[in-house]
Amino acid sequence: MSLRNSARLRGAIGIALVAALAAVLTACGSGGAATSGGATLKWASSSFPKHWDPVVSGSGAQFRELALSYAALTRTDDQGRAVPDLAQSWDYNSAGDQVTFHLRPGLKFSDGEPVDAAAVQAAIERAKKQQNSALFGDLTSIKSVTANGLDVVVALTQVDHQIPQLLGERVLQVASPKAAQDPAKLDQNPVGAGPFVLTQLIPGTKAVFKKNPDYWDAANIHIDSVELTSAPDASTVVSGLQTGVYNFADITPSQADAAKKAGLDVFVQPGFNASNISLNINKAPFDNDKVVDAVRAAINRQEFVDKLTFGYGSATDQPFPEGYIAYDPQSKNRYPYDPAKSRQLLAEAGYKPGDIKLDLVIPSADPAAEIVQSQLAAVGITVNIKVDKNWSTPFFAKDLTFSLYGTTGRDSALQTLTAHFGPNGPLNLSTPYEPAGFEDAVAKVRQTPLDAPDYPAVLQAATRVGLQSKALVFTYSSPNLFAKTKSISNLPGNPAHIDWTGVTISGR
Repeated sequence: MSLRNSARLRGAIGIALVAALAAVLTACGSGGAATSGGATLKWASSSFPKHWDPVVSGSGAQFRELALSYAALTRTDDQGRAVPDLAQSWDYNSAGDQVTFHLRPGLKFSDGEPVDAAAVQAAIERAKKQQNSALFGDLTSIKSVTANGLDVVVALTQVDHQIPQLLGERVLQVASPKAAQDPAKLDQNPVGAGPFVLTQLIPGTKAVFKKNPDYWDAANIHIDSVELTSAPDASTVVSGLQTGVYNFADITPSQADAAKKAGLDVFVQPGFNASNISLNINKAPFDNDKVVDAVRAAINRQEFVDKLTFGYGSATDQPFPEGYIAYDPQSKNRYPYDPAKSRQLLAEAGYKPGDIKLDLVIPSADPAAEIVQSQLAAVGITVNIKVDKNWSTPFFAKDLTFSLYGTTGRDSALQTLTAHFGPNGPLNLSTPYEPAGFEDAVAKVRQTPLDAPDYPAVLQAATRVGLQSKALVFTYSSPNLFAKTKSISNLPGNPAHIDWTGVTISGR
């Protein structure tokens, strides 16, 4: 089957897995809170967005909440594949360095502006150029975008068959270009073409939406309104679900058992979450390979699982879950727990117990940090846990020596790899370092169509090279967990995404 027909028929087949009350900002529409009655989703969110401009919010966990307002060129199905959203199909040229997305006709944003190629072009260019964009690093393969009616022609800097996976709702939620003329206003008043339209926003506290009758798949959206609330103290979420304050909530593994005992449904969403220890090999003592290897050998991943995930997580030594298309079986347990070897390596590096003293800088109190502290103390490394609320500035400037990080993964497996291991990867604390051979392995993945028979092997080979990185030590993975009342039907099990398509709420 040709690339053109393959994309048109199947999309791109890819991977197989409270704050101070402020002034109320009212969006175009009814201008008030949702009225009583109807099917109302009452969602207590632990990641209530600080930013509603998708360019500023970036591809972090808040994309799930922003997806209430916004749609993207593609979305992700239950197998993790890119499938049509605003774009009904796409095709590559024969060289693989240009892809054309064909938009659905007759669509419009919630402010009445048309969803056309010019709007998508503006969204991509804004993501690449806006000063406070959190997405520019994800779009390095895009050289230019041309708008031709409903056809978005994306010219690439290189052959890259990952683009349909990339331009989904994590990276390219499309805002109305008219609304985006004032990015500051858009940041607190989302205007998209998604399944719902904002009617009220209390920044940091609550957002209210009504169903968007002009959404392209409105016939399969059975929720009339959404009340999104910033989750209160974790201890009150389950009782809030029991009393009807909420009917859907983000929960932690420690809350799951209580939710089940309360008669609630616990939705275990598959995902690509992975936690790691970040090392900066440009700074001592991690400029010594033996010290890096000593830290690798000192880490008992199972302890993180046992103490932090309450049976819902798993030990991981890769950024992907086992069984996922990008998971490399050959690299399983490459760095096993071996504290005796760790102590030996430190001695070979010229360090006696207590010689190495490290600040572990993290953004907030985290029990994972205490586990790291304890495990490294066992091999003679002293760790001082330092909480810095402004942690993100030195981390992304690559000024820290030692830190922790956790990701929710990406829809493009290659994007996950480059974010972790690439020379400019945001999660690579050792920039510009990268493992030997990584760039070549990445290029080969980009050059391989997603439906090619050898794609899994090529992708896993890139994972294998990336895992040679001395900058990260992976520890454990925990799925996304949600509790819901039984009035809400089952949700599609799309990896890392919350999809409200087909979901019903009974007991109106």
